[in-house]
Amino acid sequence: MSLRDRVALVTGVSRPVGIGAAVARRLHGMGARVFATGWPPHDEDMPWGAGTLDVPFDVGRHDLGDPDTPAALVDEVFDAHGRLDVLVAVHARSSSQSLAELTVDELQRSWVSNVQSILLLAQRFAARHTPAPADAPPTGRMLWFTSGQHKGPMDSELAYAVTKGALHQMTSSLDKALSAHRIVANCINPGPVDTGWATPELHAQVAERFPDGRWGTPEDIANLVAFLVGDEGSWIRGQVLDSEGGFDRLA
Repeated sequence: MSLRDRVALVTGVSRPVGIGAAVARRLHGMGARVFATGWPPHDEDMPWGAGTLDVPFDVGRHDLGDPDTPAALVDEVFDAHGRLDVLVAVHARSSSQSLAELTVDELQRSWVSNVQSILLLAQRFAARHTPAPADAPPTGRMLWFTSGQHKGPMDSELAYAVTKGALHQMTSSLDKALSAHRIVANCINPGPVDTGWATPELHAQVAERFPDGRWGTPEDIANLVAFLVGDEGSWIRGQVLDSEGGFDRLA
C-alpha cells in the first residue's frame, strides 16, 4: 500500500483491456485514491473500443480534445480529494492517415489531444500541487506515453506519430519545469501492447518478434508505472523509458 493517502489521476480509462484501466487498477491496489476518466466516444469509433469496465472506482468522462478540459479536470480532482500527487496521462487520439491522406483537421485534433492536453495538465498540476518538504523525497509524479516512432517509421499514421514524437522530445524540458514544484516526470514507450486492436494474422506475426513469443500486456506497463510513481522511482526523472520486452522491428 505504498500510495496510501495519495491521490492519483489516470486519464484514458475507458477500454476494458486498455493500459489506462490496468494502470488505474494497479494504483488503486497500491492504496491510492484514484480519480479515473476516459472519453468513450473516441474509443467507440474503433472496432475494439466497446465494452464495460470492471473497476472498483468511478470513471468520469472528460474530452481532453477540448482545450478547457485539462485545467478543469485537475481542479475537479482537487475539489473531490483536496490534493493531487500522481498524474498518469494515458489518453491519446489514434488516427491512420498517410502523407497523401493527411488533413489539417486531423493534424490539429491530434496536436490538441495528444500534446497540448499534456502540457496544460502539467501546467495546472504544477500550479496546484503542494510540494513535499525540501528535506524529503518528492512525492509528485507525472507520466505520459509516446510510441515507437523513434525506433522505426510509422508513415501510415503520420499525425499520431508526429505528436507522439513531440511527447518524446519534450520530456526532459517538461520534467525540468516540473522539478521546481517537486514533481518527477517521465515518458514511457510501451511498445506493442495487446489491447485487442490487432487482427489474428497480425497478432501472430507480431508475437513472433518478441523473444518470449508474446505481446506486451497492459499489466506489463502497469508494472513500470507502479515503480515510477512509488517512492522507489523518485531517482528516475526526465527519461523516455522503452518498455518493449525485446521487440524486434527488423525481424
